[in-house]
Amino acid sequence: MPADTHLDKPVKDALTLADLGWSEAFADDCTQAEGLLPMRVISVQRAIATGLDEAGERPLGFPPELRAGGLAVGDWVLVDPETGRITKVLERQSLLSRRAAGVEAKPQLLAANVDTLFITTSCNADFNPARLERYLVLALDAGVKPVIVLTKTDQTDDPDDYVTQARALSEKLAGVIALNAKDPEQVAQLSDWCGTGKTVAFVGSSGVGKSTLINALTGSVQATADMRQDDAKGRHTTTARSLHLMKNGGLVIDMPGMRELGLHDVAGGIDELFDDITALTTQCKFRDCRHVAEPGCAVQQAVAAGQLDPSRLERWRKLKSEDKLNTTSMTVSRRRARALGRAHAAEQTANRNAKGNKPPKPPRGT
Repeated sequence: MPADTHLDKPVKDALTLADLGWSEAFADDCTQAEGLLPMRVISVQRAIATGLDEAGERPLGFPPELRAGGLAVGDWVLVDPETGRITKVLERQSLLSRRAAGVEAKPQLLAANVDTLFITTSCNADFNPARLERYLVLALDAGVKPVIVLTKTDQTDDPDDYVTQARALSEKLAGVIALNAKDPEQVAQLSDWCGTGKTVAFVGSSGVGKSTLINALTGSVQATADMRQDDAKGRHTTTARSLHLMKNGGLVIDMPGMRELGLHDVAGGIDELFDDITALTTQCKFRDCRHVAEPGCAVQQAVAAGQLDPSRLERWRKLKSEDKLNTTSMTVSRRRARALGRAHAAEQTANRNAKGNKPPKPPRGT
């Protein structure tokens, strides 16, 4: 193992691919892979990644097409042992992705092959049902088990109220855990979703205790920062996504606190999280009902009868609208990029042909 290791603790003498999350599903995708090494991607930079296997860590190169966001922390890849170059990304069992921040409409891969997503928030002003629903949609659409982790229970008089609010968000939750991230015995509640070969990830705002929890699970010491007390907002502590071995088995992916989580292509996750509203929409009188003021709208009838919270309906509307807008804009961007690529290739071909068709230069002196 190199001295400058990315891992948070010494790797046991007999680290296996199974310890890193290898399964038959990945093995089945390794056809015609003779001589290539399977490795787990534990970090990704612009032009280089870091892979991990039984022998330890290794810097990995990858082709240009993967540099535009095509490689994620947690990916399983096949590597040429001679060059250290990635030749293939194995089919993912799950993928967490968001719309990249900024004006340009493009996806940003967050993490791959995650089993459980710990959605972390604190028992104070950071608790925001609408934000939590966004993370839930992200997890459900990716087929990842979501668990809400409520931190800073030692700083509130009524943590049970936050637990009740969190559980009310969805019946699809794998669990809601309330804890003090600085108490090892309470952090042990997360062990139900951890273990050998399992991969978990933490998401949430900066300063809610993600790094403290990961420190406890890995036995390492990372930089942490407290929240500003005036507005319960945190300062960034983690600056890049990275995968770490946990001291009791399994792997954890740490991600920077996200100021925004732009959703795209998550219609299935929205329908699953808001399955009560989804079911109501099928009972409306008109197929193209917008669920605003149309006659025979089953959704509005449920609101009027007190069976559906109007604020929940409004959050559903916003998520549906955002997902449609982002998905459409990304599709247009991809088409535009392909069109520009074809035009550039055609221009290069035309230039080469033009050069080839030029008449020969006359000899000197004529």
